Amino acid sequence: MNGSPEAADDWGPFGRPLFEDPSARALSRVAVVDVGSNSVRLVVFDGAARSPAYFYNEKILCGLGAGLADTGRLNPKGRERALSALRRFALLAEGMQVTSLTAVATAAVREAADGPEFQDEVLRETGLRLWVIDGAEEARLSAQGVLLGWPEAEGIVCDIGGSSMELALCGGGRIGPRVTSPLGPFRLQQVEGGAKGRKKHIETILNPLLEQFDGGHRKLYLVGGSWRAIARLDMERRGYPLTVLHEYRMTQKSVLATIDWIGKNDLTELRKRTGTSSERMELVPLAGEVLRQLVRIFRPKEIDVSSYGIREGLLYEQMPQRLRARDPLIEACRFAEATGARMPGFGKKLYSFLMPLFRTAHAPRLRLIKAACLLHDTTWRAHPDYRAEVCFDNVTRANLGGLDHRGRVFLGLALLHRYKNSRSGSRFEPLIGLLSEDELRDAEVLGKAMRFGAMFAVDDPTRVGELRYFPRKKVLELVLQPEGVGLFGEVARARFQSLVSALKVTSKVTEARAPAVKG
Repeated sequence: MNGSPEAADDWGPFGRPLFEDPSARALSRVAVVDVGSNSVRLVVFDGAARSPAYFYNEKILCGLGAGLADTGRLNPKGRERALSALRRFALLAEGMQVTSLTAVATAAVREAADGPEFQDEVLRETGLRLWVIDGAEEARLSAQGVLLGWPEAEGIVCDIGGSSMELALCGGGRIGPRVTSPLGPFRLQQVEGGAKGRKKHIETILNPLLEQFDGGHRKLYLVGGSWRAIARLDMERRGYPLTVLHEYRMTQKSVLATIDWIGKNDLTELRKRTGTSSERMELVPLAGEVLRQLVRIFRPKEIDVSSYGIREGLLYEQMPQRLRARDPLIEACRFAEATGARMPGFGKKLYSFLMPLFRTAHAPRLRLIKAACLLHDTTWRAHPDYRAEVCFDNVTRANLGGLDHRGRVFLGLALLHRYKNSRSGSRFEPLIGLLSEDELRDAEVLGKAMRFGAMFAVDDPTRVGELRYFPRKKVLELVLQPEGVGLFGEVARARFQSLVSALKVTSKVTEARAPAVKG
């Protein structure tokens, strides 16, 4: 985007804020109704910040596709519940004055003999026109949802629903081959021969698909409620401290161990321990059988869980390419600063002031530094005694795309140190344990640098001072402009010294010479 007109504007490394773009503002209050084989959901997005913000989200597990493979028709009770939910969703959307509403239906409605009849009934009773999409389109939209949160995603997106499972190859921001398969749990319930019969059935379907995705399966991105339930159980088995499912990573070994563990434990007890609904937990063992064969046949090096799928893919569908190309993390942080900080726009100035400390940082780390500077003051309304905790909680549990778990903890720890020198005895220690010693040090340095820079000059620290860092000499120098001498008071000195201690260097404070006056 360097050749675009916006790159010439004085926005530095951040780019022009996405939410100032009229085409982005048009994405606020975008509603999606997703009628799946198991669930019916309404999501209303505020998509103006590029990272999906959920203005409203409601789901009903109707089980429309239960028994479909046996009867060829929609589950009567599920159909009744789905229609009731859709009546409510239509009224909610009207009350929220959504600017755009799209209603899609997937495998159950497209395969049922009474699917067209159900479409007509929904239109007549609710005014919602259901767009029934085929399996390839379902796979494409799910992959687009993954790209919304992972613009750099490279691998196979696998979306499991109640009646089907879709696969799509993505890479370079594009979506390649895509297929659908009858491997949803509702379908597997009808397969004869018990576990052995299902295993053979799953293998017979998956083995031919391997050739279509040859070379593209280093990473596997899992989409769908049953996969997320298995991931949550994997967290429970491992005692993993951060229960955010998006961008949770598993290995083949961990997945197989968890599937075995599920089979040896009482499902009711597991459901209570993880907060999983009984309807969802009922499908987990069958989904686990599919996942076991999927990882055994495709042998991915990394398995990532995505909370984004077909609904987010529909939001992505409405974004012009220039918006899709933006970094979802940075744009969400820009939006948070604009709506929550005391002095919106200060984050960019703080970043510029601190850059001498991070000249050798690689792009992924610089990205987190930018995000931290944008978020550094967004919790100022919290009680001063709890600002550090609120910062950490907000970042580690926020719905942010483009941010893996270690990145969340790094960012949270940096913001904690923005308000607090010490982290010892913190209730966050289990989460902080996810970071290496080098990451812990770097997060502390960033936090203490922000702590100094943010109060040194509340309008623009670059105007009154300059940091000069000499890592080989182990010296941090602060050069004060004439206007900065009076600002460098006792508190500022103490915070500067705290930064110096974190860097394990010596300090040097000098005053810039005033320019000579020509006679």
